[in-house]
This record gives sequence, structure tokens and C-alpha cells, in this order.
Amino acid sequence: MSVNVILLEKVENLGVIGDTVSVKPGYARNFLLPQGKALRATSDNIAYFEKEKAAIEKVNADKRAEAEKVAKNLEGLTVNIIRQASEGGQLYGAINARDIAEAVSEKGTKIRRGMVDMNQTFKTIGLFDVNVILHPEVIVSVQLNVARSEDEAAIQLETGEAAIVDHQAENAVEVPEAVEEATAEVAEELLEESALKAKQAAEEAEAQAAAEEAKKAAEEAAKAEAQAETAEQEEAAEEASEEETKDA
Repeated sequence: MSVNVILLEKVENLGVIGDTVSVKPGYARNFLLPQGKALRATSDNIAYFEKEKAAIEKVNADKRAEAEKVAKNLEGLTVNIIRQASEGGQLYGAINARDIAEAVSEKGTKIRRGMVDMNQTFKTIGLFDVNVILHPEVIVSVQLNVARSEDEAAIQLETGEAAIVDHQAENAVEVPEAVEEATAEVAEELLEESALKAKQAAEEAEAQAAAEEAKKAAEEAAKAEAQAETAEQEEAAEEASEEETKDA
């Protein structure tokens, strides 16, 4: 189920002024209608919009022009937000739209918390880009510098990185060049020893194979010799038998 509405201003991923779009009833009832972003697309409202279209577009243009002026003041702006955090940079408290709006406003350009696009959560210190929606057609990005102190914020801004303590890097021990060379020599010796053992193993395997082959050849030769001797004996016996038959 859906309802048709007429947009009175640009709505992201939906349409621009004058578009008639179909949306879910809850979205229309809870967001578009109460915030003056749309009208129900009834016959009366359609007629009203057509009559007031030029005036509505002029009001929108004036608001957009005013927003563009404000955007120039916010371009390239960085605001510091100081929070308690662990050595690893994990924040102990949340940062919300009100905090960001107040930090920006303290820089001289007042904005409402509803203008802050909270499309992310802030769990650590560091530098973050956040969009400020001054008008549906005017969006500007400001940088949040979340740190544990103003000094830390200055360091983060200068380095462009979060000031998080890297304990692994702190505990890393630099290996002297002499130790590295000795390690390389030992590795080379081990490699040579391994290669020598492999060569010896190959030679032993080859010798064993040759011995087995020689043994097999000797066995076959002995077998052949025995067979030949047996044949000779049988032939001699046969000849002797024939001689005895003749004498008889």
C-alpha cells in the first residue's frame, strides 16, 4: 500500500519540486508531510500547487541562495570535539548531532542539529568528514577532529592521522645489522647442509637401487644356469636310456 504526494522541495532519492511520487504511508505521515516537504496528491492540492507553483519555486530559490552563502563559511572548516578515550583511541562517550552542531556553531556559523547528516557512528578519536545539509540542494562537508585534548587535536590536524598509541610498534626491538648478517650466514649454512644431505640421500638411494638391480640380475643368472644344468642332465639321461635299449 502506498500514497501519492506532491514534492514541495527536492528530496534525496525521491524527486524534485512538483514531482508526484508514490511513498509508504508512514514515510509521508511521519516525515514528508509534517516537515512541509510534500502535500498529499489530492485534486485540491494539485490545483493549489499549480496555482502557487511560481511562488513555491521562488521561496525555494531564495532559501537555496541563502544556504549557499552559509556554505561558503563552512567550506574547509575543521572543528575540535574533545572526549575521554582509552590509549587505543576508543571513546568512552558518544558523539551525537547536537555535539557536532554546537561545535560548528561555536565557529561562528549557527546550524541546527537536524542539519547534521549522522550517517556514521564515532567510536574512536581521529579525523572524520561529516555532511551538513543546509538545504536539500546545498550540502557541505566539515571535518571533525575528535581528540582527548586540544594539544592532541593539533597533532592530529598536522599529521592527518589519529593519535593512537601503537604498543606493538613501541615494543618492537630493532635488530642490529651484525645480527642480521649472522642470521643470514646461519641460514645459508643450513641451506647448504640441507642441500648436501639431500644429495647424499639421493646418492644412497641410487646405490641401493643399483645393488638391488645387480642382486636381481645375479639371481636370474643363477636360475638360468640351474635350468641349463637340469636340461643337460635330462638330455644325458635320455641318451643313456637310448643306448641301453639298443644293447638289449
